[in-house]
Amino acid sequence: MEIGELVARIERGDIRLPEMQRQYVWRSTRVRDLLDSLYRGYPSGTILTWETDEGVATRDFAIEQDATKQNRFELLLDGQQRLTSLSAIITDKPLLVRGRKRPIDILFNLEHPEDTQIVTEVEETNGTNGSLAEDEAVDANEDELLKRFDQMAFVVYTKKLANQPHWVSVTEVFKEDSDTSFLKKAGVTSMEDPRYDKYVSRLKKLRDIKKYGYRVHTLDRNKSYEEVTEIFVRVNSLGAKLRSSDLALAQITAKWHGALETFKRFEDECQKMDFDLDLSIHLKALVSFASGQSRFRVVGSLTPEKLQENWDMTKEGMRFAINFLKSNVGIDSPVLLSSPFLVITVAFFGHHLNYKLSPHEEHQLRYWVLTSNAKARYSRGSSESFLDQDLAEIRTESKIDGLLQLLKTQVGRLEIYPDDLANRNSRSSYFKTMFLAFREEGAMDWRDQLVISYKHTGLQHALQFHHIFPQALLKKRELSTRIINDICNLAFISGRTNRKISSKEPSAYLPEIVKEIGNDALIRQCIPTSPELWKLNSYDQFLEERRRLIAKRLNDFLGHNDMELQDGN
Repeated sequence: MEIGELVARIERGDIRLPEMQRQYVWRSTRVRDLLDSLYRGYPSGTILTWETDEGVATRDFAIEQDATKQNRFELLLDGQQRLTSLSAIITDKPLLVRGRKRPIDILFNLEHPEDTQIVTEVEETNGTNGSLAEDEAVDANEDELLKRFDQMAFVVYTKKLANQPHWVSVTEVFKEDSDTSFLKKAGVTSMEDPRYDKYVSRLKKLRDIKKYGYRVHTLDRNKSYEEVTEIFVRVNSLGAKLRSSDLALAQITAKWHGALETFKRFEDECQKMDFDLDLSIHLKALVSFASGQSRFRVVGSLTPEKLQENWDMTKEGMRFAINFLKSNVGIDSPVLLSSPFLVITVAFFGHHLNYKLSPHEEHQLRYWVLTSNAKARYSRGSSESFLDQDLAEIRTESKIDGLLQLLKTQVGRLEIYPDDLANRNSRSSYFKTMFLAFREEGAMDWRDQLVISYKHTGLQHALQFHHIFPQALLKKRELSTRIINDICNLAFISGRTNRKISSKEPSAYLPEIVKEIGNDALIRQCIPTSPELWKLNSYDQFLEERRRLIAKRLNDFLGHNDMELQDGN
């Protein structure tokens, strides 16, 4: 069946989603890659649907459908991400994801090379976009990025590219049958123009994506919901297309009808608390409360009654954990967690103490959270095994001492040494802890004096990771990307301040900052104040000194000395 017809059937409501399906999760870059594959005529999988007369619970597509209830429709079991993405692009409808509407707009390069290269696209955002783990440099050379993009056929929309004459909106191409506006924008005003035939041919090839034929397999309507769930689990397990949590959700909804809506209500509650956790974390918490361990493989043995009984306890535990992290620890968003599994452990601990903690237990729990977060307790090796160790310790002892010992056994020591920070990039858990420590110290932007926050909005104020020694200068010295992007070369400032500094050497711009607002602006972010270390040929010494300063700040922030004194008493 052609893509155009499948999209039309989704619009009419002839195709719906069963409750067992996960939510829409694709990022724009995945949509870009799908379009690229279809444009080249590459295979793109199959579609699996089910005709049924059962009164099966459904969930909404991320894209708006005809509100009229159809008497007969098919349920989409495999292909949701692809067809939802294509529907959004072709119909120019926004996606509704976690209560927020967002459009998907992909740009098409009329001047792409004949043999388009597969190039990994960098993130187009100018800020952190809610993340403290950007790999690409926010102060990268824009000319270099544009050159890379020109080797691609499709990229995610950016205003700068959209203003280029040879870049056109894919959605606009699908909406218009005529090529005139696109040719005019590209400066092609005559059929004699050597670009005319090439552009017209490429626009036709792009529109022909709607004619791409997917093979659609439809399951018989005489199959039961339970049997279809088993097929869904097997198909997606073999293809490794879904996470274990998605398969667990399918099994849960098969035995507990209406569970998805129940889970979504709590997801919405957490979102209102500014602590938006993936559904998989809530499911893992439920399994942990119901079975005492976190593996999804036990879902099949849990009865509907067991799941429903423990869901209420799970919600209360998660509420406690979120409140504790935000109010007592200062971790006010999952963005600042090295792993969301930390939320489950805190929830489980609070539950087993019946939410009655002594001042000493509160202090210990805060210390364990911060140290586990910094040391990436659940981001090393088998994270589920470490989580299960902690859950078992809580079940038997309900004391933080045991959790701290397990952490120490795993990482060796709890203190942070300068060498621990060497060669770490912005994905490191130490980087998130740096942000927490600097923020507690009152670090501010060097221009607008706003205290650093990943929640700042607007191009001028959004938080960026500033290279103190600019990349462009360090690249000229032929240093490796690893050394250039070392977290000890990064500071937290606003987009406007970052752009104002541009590629200046620290010895050129730091004296101006010190003159205007004083040394404290640097000290709060552990930036050495010795001008000798701001020179380009002192980069190695600068990193060494800043690692020492940051390590000391992090240890003070985590409270290692306080814990040692308490242990001594």
